[in-house]
Amino acid sequence: MDKIIISELEVFYQVGITEAERAKPQRLLLTVEMAHDFKAAAARDDLAETIDYAALSEWLLRFGEGSHWALIETLAADLAAMILDRFSPKQVTVEVKKFSVPQARYVAVRVTRPVKL
Repeated sequence: MDKIIISELEVFYQVGITEAERAKPQRLLLTVEMAHDFKAAAARDDLAETIDYAALSEWLLRFGEGSHWALIETLAADLAAMILDRFSPKQVTVEVKKFSVPQARYVAVRVTRPVKL
């Protein structure tokens, strides 16, 4: 299966357990991998036959506005469900990187969800 990958998109969402963490949006990096069959898009050179990654990127940049999550696990699961619903890949993997442990470069969660038949 072919894939579209958006790697380490910088977003600012309110996420965290403590009030201090949720007080203002935090910098997160999102990586999204979507399985999709490119045959028709490549044959016709037609954006309508594939997933518009620019539109998805813009949507992800705005996704966190007015929302907050305690866990990045919940955020990743919510993102995966919404991407499946709005952009219709065959499968999506979402990785969320957070920079909350000073001794680590980052902490991350990754979820993979198939399309529901």
